[in-house]
Amino acid sequence: MHIALIGTRGVPAKYGGFETCAEEISTRISSMGHKVTVYCRNGNYDDSLKNYKGVKLVHLPTIKGKLTETFFHTFISLVHSLFLKPDVYLIMNAANAPLCILLKFFRKKVIINVDGLEWRRKKWGIIGKSYYLFSEWVSSKIATRIVSDALGIKDYYLKKYKTNSTFIAYGAKIEKSLDKSILSKYNLEPDEYLFIASRLEPENNADIAVNAMQYLDTKKKLVIAGGANYKSQYIKSLNRIKDDRIIFLGPVYANGHIKELHCNCFAYIHGNEVGGTNPALLKAMGYGNMVFASNNVFNTEVLDDCGIIFDKDPKQLSDKLKVILENPEKRTHYQKKAIQRIKKKYTWEKITKQYLELFIECADEKY
Repeated sequence: MHIALIGTRGVPAKYGGFETCAEEISTRISSMGHKVTVYCRNGNYDDSLKNYKGVKLVHLPTIKGKLTETFFHTFISLVHSLFLKPDVYLIMNAANAPLCILLKFFRKKVIINVDGLEWRRKKWGIIGKSYYLFSEWVSSKIATRIVSDALGIKDYYLKKYKTNSTFIAYGAKIEKSLDKSILSKYNLEPDEYLFIASRLEPENNADIAVNAMQYLDTKKKLVIAGGANYKSQYIKSLNRIKDDRIIFLGPVYANGHIKELHCNCFAYIHGNEVGGTNPALLKAMGYGNMVFASNNVFNTEVLDDCGIIFDKDPKQLSDKLKVILENPEKRTHYQKKAIQRIKKKYTWEKITKQYLELFIECADEKY
């Protein structure tokens, strides 16, 4: 069986959840004897790399720009792939669905991982929101199968579009700290800081944690790693809060640094509220973090009773943090439970098996 994977920046993974998912499932399925082709964007990787752990890599150009990069690259990837004649396509992101009409014209088997509810992000204006809603609708009409990465997303498509989908979450690895000396580059000590790894956008709610610090009598720092649009009003409002304990690192790309920042934090605060199964939350659990997560259907589904849920209320978050700061044995309890939950439900081996079963089912299905 030949599977084509389109809609990510490519592999090996250097960016977000889509790329990690692409690498983890493609390399595992390739090792089982299937042919897998992953389309990569020129300039993001070593364009001379044609094979990665048995996976064929096709590097194609794109047009740089917020609105053009993904769209153009997906289009030329789809055209190129028609000459390779894969048995099944896995398209990442519902935003690419309108382009998949081309595949349906040629009677191809198309699986779309729709991702989260992107139209809810506050950065999009009326045109952006309308396009994402249109893409959802197209996904529901043309996909051979839809993959929902959270039960909340599955319910959403069923209720709004009367379309059933296959629930397959993201995965995570169980990893431990290997080099605590990396912390010294950021003037940090193990267990002496709270951590957030997220883009600084309103729907990720870093401001809840920032404002919670004013209620906490602790020497522990709040360390935030993530990029941002520094001209936005949201960033300006964060910068107005003056507290020497709050440290903005900006994007952290150095190899192994995010992992060490995760593994050595006292607690991880996950404020994201848009999307499905968030890879950052799973990653934190795999690192054995004490997790505090914002109260929404996606986070509660993943975290269950393996961490602490908080509402969008800085005082409430500070109170819950205080309980753990004063009772370290409770922190240890949650850390162990988080790792156990990843082992039980979210290993990449389990996720790959689910994808492979779906690929085989679609490939065998008569058009």
